[in-house]
Amino acid sequence: MSNTPADDRLIVALDVPNAIQGLKVAEQIGDAVSFYKIGLGMLTGGGLALANELKAEHGKRIFLDMKLFDIGATVENAVRGLAQFDLDFLTVHGDPYVVKAAKEGAAGKDMKILAVTILTSLDRQDLDGALIKDGGIKDLVQERAGNAFAAGADGVIASPQEAALIRALPEAEGRLIVTPGVRPTGAALGDQKRVATPASAVADGADHIVVGRPIWTADDPRAAAQAIVDELATV
Repeated sequence: MSNTPADDRLIVALDVPNAIQGLKVAEQIGDAVSFYKIGLGMLTGGGLALANELKAEHGKRIFLDMKLFDIGATVENAVRGLAQFDLDFLTVHGDPYVVKAAKEGAAGKDMKILAVTILTSLDRQDLDGALIKDGGIKDLVQERAGNAFAAGADGVIASPQEAALIRALPEAEGRLIVTPGVRPTGAALGDQKRVATPASAVADGADHIVVGRPIWTADDPRAAAQAIVDELATV
């Protein structure tokens, strides 16, 4: 793999079962992508080892998507442990006390703490089942984003459909918006319910988009990734 920088607005989600498959995908993509997301699903399959290998040996940026949620002291300790690996992004749930604890754990490191607002796989019926207060999802996402920024979050995770609303918040000045739920035109939705194309997500205020299956299930993952990078270049 080359260390040539690529457009880091595209983050490829390596949502494959283990580090061996993840490294294979990254090798297939090569220098077309410079930023990878490694999530909870790969944690027991060598995810941290892969994160370190891609970062240290291949010069890639790494988004560790753990969505941490626990009592403050536990979150702080967990983040402090993860921060030692000098990765780039880490997700926690957007509850203010969780964000504050995560920022304490990341103190002195460059790792950005990103707050999850409402998962892009959820709709209002799901929120009702979880006893989340009444209101439209977009309004709740915007409110949760504002609260997370106030608690010190470096950025938020939100559906591309809410990116423009969050970008409009005064508190969003200088903060990151990272959007999963991005699907190239014509791609299957999978388990996502609130989606947009790469270009529209960035045009609406997203700093980074996250794309997984449409790239790593493609016959040619590098070409699939390059097509998205080319689309982003038009924005």
